Amino acid sequence: MLDFVRDRDRAVPDRERAPRVLRNSPPAPAGIVAELLACAINATCGMGESALMDLERGTVRMLAGLAGLPDGVGGVLTSGGSMANLLALATARTWYLTRRGSGDGSAFDRDHARLTLYYSDQAHMSVAKSAACIGLPAHRLRPVATDTHDRLDPAALRAAVTADMDAGLLPFCTVTTLGTTATGAVDPLEPVTELCRGAGMWHHADGAWGGLGAGVPALASHYAGVGGLDSLTVDPHKTLSVPVGCGALLVPDAEHLHTAFAHQASYLTAGEPDALPWLSHATIELTRPGTRALGLVLADRLREQITAEPRLQLLPGGPWPVACFRITDPNGGDPDALHARIARRVQNNGRVYLATVAVRGRTVLRAALCNYRTTTEDLDLLIREVLHAADAERAAAGTDQPPRHR
Repeated sequence: MLDFVRDRDRAVPDRERAPRVLRNSPPAPAGIVAELLACAINATCGMGESALMDLERGTVRMLAGLAGLPDGVGGVLTSGGSMANLLALATARTWYLTRRGSGDGSAFDRDHARLTLYYSDQAHMSVAKSAACIGLPAHRLRPVATDTHDRLDPAALRAAVTADMDAGLLPFCTVTTLGTTATGAVDPLEPVTELCRGAGMWHHADGAWGGLGAGVPALASHYAGVGGLDSLTVDPHKTLSVPVGCGALLVPDAEHLHTAFAHQASYLTAGEPDALPWLSHATIELTRPGTRALGLVLADRLREQITAEPRLQLLPGGPWPVACFRITDPNGGDPDALHARIARRVQNNGRVYLATVAVRGRTVLRAALCNYRTTTEDLDLLIREVLHAADAERAAAGTDQPPRHR
């Protein structure tokens, strides 16, 4: 995610300010100190036992609680959401094929060639990328249609699953998205879980951005059924202000992870018969760093400001702190190119950072609020900078008119 933030830390004139290009919230000071201490220890959190491994297990339990998952959830910290999604799909594949009795041999080859994956057409690209990594070709991936608010349509999902089963394919997993990249939409969980249970499928939710929303009163209604997931991706370095990279895969039944990833070697054997499973048995990594161990009110304020400005149009979106909007008076020409130029002007001015994104096939402006230091003054500045950039585009096109913004 690309975000806008005002650089308030440098005592330099505005013209010298450079935009911060942020893809995650900035780390809190405590996280920076913890990172330094963990680097000094330089422990590997894959094999053996150490205090950092106990800390990771406790962190996984804490994240599961924040996500609204039931007690006893297992999991593993990862470098980010992409790795967590990869682990989730690999786990789902092993779970599905093992239940069919086709975990190896010719039965594996036969059934693996029919596995089919489903996900929202607004899903993060890491889902399709992860599918490719576990050997699923593009023609057995099913991007499912979404509604006008960019949420996965359960009826479209059911139709796709039914058609593939009738064709002799094996639907094995559906991935929902909790906080889409473009608009912050949250897919409905309960109807998807019901469908997955009926079809014998795994239900994974990619909550890299919005996976921890169940504990936020203003968002809780969107997370009904989160406790019934088979796995969930969350990204603490996006919403909890911890240093990059720290994602997590949470799995209510940790044995599914161990079935997928536990491998033995004579030089890697637990010293005690009652030792806890090594964390490397829950992931593809062996050597793992020991350093891996919400702006909603402001977003509502920004949406209100966009709605109140006659020259701006707010687009429908999800509940997470992101606002997609467009200029209402493009004055001819290609509106997609215009919005790209406006974003570039805003970036070059160096006061705020604004991204573009494609929403229903059109390029629009996108502001994501995930810097815990953002204030209402920054929102005012964003609106001013966008309108100033629009005026500059109007002048450059020879259609200059008196500015109509405040």
